[in-house]
Amino acid sequence: MGPSFYIEHFGCRAARADGEAIAGRLRAAGLSERQSPSADLVVVNTCSVTAEADRAARAFIRRAYRLNPQVRIVATGCYAQRAPDELAALDGVAAVVGNSHKAFAPEIALHLALPEARSSPSAFTASMVSVESLLAGPALILADDRFAHSFLEEAQLIPGEQTRPNLKIQEGCGNRCSFCVIPQTRGSSRSLPVEAILRQVQGFVAAGGQELVFSGINLGRWGRDLASARSAPRPTLAALVRQIFEQTGLSRLRLSSIEPMDWDTDLIALLVDFASPNNGPMRLARHAHLPLQSGSDAVLRRMHRRYRPWHYVEKVAALVRAAGSALTLGADVMAGFPGETDREFEQTMEFIRSLPFGYLHLFPFSPRPGTRAWGLHRELPVPPAIVEERMAALRSLAAQKTRTHRARFVGRDLDAITLRTPAALAAVGRTAALTENFLPVEIDARLPANRLLRVRVAALTADGALHATRAVF
Repeated sequence: MGPSFYIEHFGCRAARADGEAIAGRLRAAGLSERQSPSADLVVVNTCSVTAEADRAARAFIRRAYRLNPQVRIVATGCYAQRAPDELAALDGVAAVVGNSHKAFAPEIALHLALPEARSSPSAFTASMVSVESLLAGPALILADDRFAHSFLEEAQLIPGEQTRPNLKIQEGCGNRCSFCVIPQTRGSSRSLPVEAILRQVQGFVAAGGQELVFSGINLGRWGRDLASARSAPRPTLAALVRQIFEQTGLSRLRLSSIEPMDWDTDLIALLVDFASPNNGPMRLARHAHLPLQSGSDAVLRRMHRRYRPWHYVEKVAALVRAAGSALTLGADVMAGFPGETDREFEQTMEFIRSLPFGYLHLFPFSPRPGTRAWGLHRELPVPPAIVEERMAALRSLAAQKTRTHRARFVGRDLDAITLRTPAALAAVGRTAALTENFLPVEIDARLPANRLLRVRVAALTADGALHATRAVF
């Protein structure tokens, strides 16, 4: 049996897309996928947005080496970019490939796993990587601040284990929020060219793909760094989506997180044209994730966020007008930012209560070295016990908002796509699915993955799960 690999993913949707691209390249080279303890090669796709993310990556690497001392580990991602020496010092780590050099992560991994790869290195590895040092000796470290090799050459996306794969079309961020380490770990905003995106979408459709997710670190800024012809308008995300719907047969596109200020009139108009049941098939998902972080104007200013609470309210109102009340709205919310007072936290709670959120992603503040908030935390820390109290209050409110939102759809028919169903669910004759407006449902029927259908939501259980008892074909 040939060499095998395993990839452990940490972090956001865009990071997941990076890991999936590496996996695709390794599979194409002939490596098989196995679980971590028995794999010859382990790729750890790290996150560094919080101290807990760093700790989790280190713990996983230590466990992987303890269970299999012969394993070769490649660490990549944001932690690998921010603190490569920390990861290189861990037992079992053969290479640390920061985001600046992530395009070469698959090749580095193949050098570790396949003898034939070592005998035919690319110009890059022949000039910069000693195969002998890669196989024995200190870990190879590839990371710098130029980010010249940060876009992975993706294998063609197909509907496989991920029925709804992510296509990362944008990388990096230049917003410089005071709490965020992303500009250090991923660099400034960069866009995948239109031609490459269209090739991926067309190939996905040809392979039978139904739903594709566009992801990015700062997705709404796609196109701003791309050159345009002298008389042509500047490329925008809205124009890109229209081009995809005009030139491909993609059934459904979902946009991942977009900053509030990047939901401009052209982008919102897409919901009217492509996410309305009155305008034919809904090809754009009625789902919008707008990072919030705080509902307090004062806290948003200390965070250096580029919007105020009233801006956020206006954007939500415009989105609901365009997509209708079936829109599922999500947000990121942070508790315990330095100096956050009881009153400022209550402003956030009041703000969340006032808007029709369908779900929330909640985070306690985590000081990141090199950010402005690192110094603020030393001057004005919020005690951990208070942070946990606030997180508990947010979790309770988020659960209420989610249940209220889901309950509105009981008795209604919705478009959905079937997913890879977990064995335990399949054993009781049900199929996992996701509605077009981002509601997870369990269908009382056994159906294959990657199938578009109409479901009738029949019940909301005590634990918040949605059941569909009839599929309308």
